[in-house]
Amino acid sequence: MRFAVLGSGSRGNATLIECDDTRVLLDCGFPLREAERRLAAIDVHPRDLTAIVVTHEHGDHIAGVPRLAQRHGLEVWASPGTWKGACAGAGRRAGAGAVARLRLFPSHARRVRIGGLTLYPIPVPHDAREPCQFVFEGDGRRLGILTDAGTVTPRMCDALRECDALMLEANHDAELLRLGPYPASLQRRVGGAFGHLSNEQTAALLERVHHRALGKLLLSHLSQQNNRPELARAAVQGVCGDLDIMVADQDNGSGWIGV
Repeated sequence: MRFAVLGSGSRGNATLIECDDTRVLLDCGFPLREAERRLAAIDVHPRDLTAIVVTHEHGDHIAGVPRLAQRHGLEVWASPGTWKGACAGAGRRAGAGAVARLRLFPSHARRVRIGGLTLYPIPVPHDAREPCQFVFEGDGRRLGILTDAGTVTPRMCDALRECDALMLEANHDAELLRLGPYPASLQRRVGGAFGHLSNEQTAALLERVHHRALGKLLLSHLSQQNNRPELARAAVQGVCGDLDIMVADQDNGSGWIGV
């Protein structure tokens, strides 16, 4: 089992999870040609994808999903609320309603099976209709992916405790957000209970789920205006200095990472 981030940040998100012959693309916020280019950079053709899974309907996560799915005949999995939000907003203009192979699952579903991967949805507090993040299980390994959440919840912690690798949001440094270029209303949204996790919140989450078998941590969805990689690393190193800590890049992703 392995995964690769194609890009992570406010200008587009996509992560590929692979186990044997199953390849699931989690979100696609990139235009069709850019998504195809980024997949090619890790030697994957879109026709080799098993499915696209969508976490929520915000454009940086779903904007490229309809065209990629239509062009290559891919299944799209999403919660009913997420797809309703997509069809009501920017996703509708991109053809969300025309996706032929749509599979819906509730965000509180116990599990979702896609090929050789089992997905465990995690409902999260975010300003979307029915957002969820996931634990991916395959080949006896578990990968936890959690971005776009404004608050750390007990259910999130329970879901992430037994993972072999984690990809966690570290969106902003609280002081940089306060002093940065965002207007007060956007600062309140980003830093609010339904916004994005700060470095300090991510460190607190990691402290609650860290265990000896956890081998790798990838920090993701860093704000280019309100965070810096060295600040995100420093926040979590005090909690888990023994971990292999990496930072996902908006433009270059991460390359393949074994779980």
